[in-house]
Amino acid sequence: MDTKALRQKILDLAIRGKLVPQDPNDEPASVLLERIRAEKQQMVKDGKLKAKEIKNDTVIFLGDDNLHYEKFPDGTVNCIEDEIPFELPEGWEWTRLQAICEPITDGTHKTPTYSDEGFIFLSSKNVTSGHIDWDNIMYIPESLHNELYARLAPQKNDILLAKNGTTGVAAIVDRDCIFDIYVSLALLRIIGYIISPEYLLSTIASSTIQNYFNSSLKGIGVPNLHLEHIRTTLIPVAPINEQYRIATKLEQLLSFADNIESDKTDLQTTIQLAKSKILDLAIRGKLVPQNPDDEPASVLLERIRAEKEELIKQGKIKRDKKESVIFRGEDNSYYLRMGNLIETLDDWRINDIPYSWGICCLGEVCDYGNCTNVDTKDIPKTAWILDLEDIEKDTGKVSQKLTLKERNSASTKHSFHKGQVLYSKLRPYLNKVVLVDDDGYCTSEILPLDFNKYILPEYAKYYLMSPTFLRYANHCSYGVKMPRLGTLDGRKAVLIVPPVNEQKRIADKVSQLFSLLDSIADNVN
Repeated sequence: MDTKALRQKILDLAIRGKLVPQDPNDEPASVLLERIRAEKQQMVKDGKLKAKEIKNDTVIFLGDDNLHYEKFPDGTVNCIEDEIPFELPEGWEWTRLQAICEPITDGTHKTPTYSDEGFIFLSSKNVTSGHIDWDNIMYIPESLHNELYARLAPQKNDILLAKNGTTGVAAIVDRDCIFDIYVSLALLRIIGYIISPEYLLSTIASSTIQNYFNSSLKGIGVPNLHLEHIRTTLIPVAPINEQYRIATKLEQLLSFADNIESDKTDLQTTIQLAKSKILDLAIRGKLVPQNPDDEPASVLLERIRAEKEELIKQGKIKRDKKESVIFRGEDNSYYLRMGNLIETLDDWRINDIPYSWGICCLGEVCDYGNCTNVDTKDIPKTAWILDLEDIEKDTGKVSQKLTLKERNSASTKHSFHKGQVLYSKLRPYLNKVVLVDDDGYCTSEILPLDFNKYILPEYAKYYLMSPTFLRYANHCSYGVKMPRLGTLDGRKAVLIVPPVNEQKRIADKVSQLFSLLDSIADNVN
């Protein structure tokens, strides 16, 4: 379920008068707006407002021809039917936002000098998801606060509206405290709070108002919502009692939507944990039963080593002077020897693998780090170019396939061919592994691994995605800006090897279980 769309539908029904039933006994919104206009005139008489601050207030009414008109203070009347987004129920009225608020303005345009303590200073960064984030606030010194507060003093039940950054997102000031705001926030204060702040907030959050805001943005780079567009925003006004009923119903329904989203997130986390557990069981021989008729992995590994020795003898390859060798010590534990250096393999938890399984170094069965670099100018425009962003995390899937012409990339690439396992060596993307179904080229941060005939690539893919290998890769990654798993550490990584036939059964079972979990996730979404 798309809970974001659900929330938007609820809000849109609310501002159209379709969320709660109308009550013919409710005082109509026209009386409410007249009361606001009278209150503004009194504030001018009392010196709380200046006459020029209400000179742009208008009255919107429905003419005898059933069209909407707007009357200005100078007596001018314009037809605004083209601006009206939808029809309102009986008893509702349209108005401009500035007509129901004290003068709408924004925070200081000066870049503030921050301090470690002092007075709270909010910006659009603090207004997210309809709430004010009071936990991540900045402070300004008292001298600056006194200057800003004399101009604009926010108070409880005001509405803060983001003009940029989280543009269009608004929140009610929900506490009594002294604070100042930056230019990225506009302040809306309803006249006498005659209109419910909660109702106005839900109206602002509706798709109708948000679409208007988005169409009004100006500027290059970081578009801004200007005060002139905020002030002239059309607002549907319900009778006050209906506003309260709408606010109560919205609280119930939006809370329900939040619970759905929370449950959905919990389920997605559970699915991810289930996949991780499946992979862990798979590489420890606990996902599918062993078959005593399968050729033991030890025979496969001996054959691999014998073939390698023959190639060395024929001079086709050279012996690796840094070759890593895994052996079992007198204490029955596994160790890794590389030159004169010996390290324990206890962290790999390989003492409990099935009897027919074996272990070796990754570099013994694949060409880890031996990549073919290709200059972009030598790559056909129609060739598949795979980037890190194209590989989904933890799924073993490719999200999109783009050609060189579509990608327009100029960096050097690694070539790969169908059947290779592509592995990201960068720490933030170590869980991006995919078995490719076609030839192509990839970014240099992706390593194409060829397991030849020794290890099934489907099994190798899942092994590289397992929590055991991921933990090792994270531990061995080096570098400050972009930590990565180095070639030497990659080659000496432990590969837990089942018999070939069991590798196939494991890969099939993991694929089956992952598909089932993905189907559950898709249905939830």
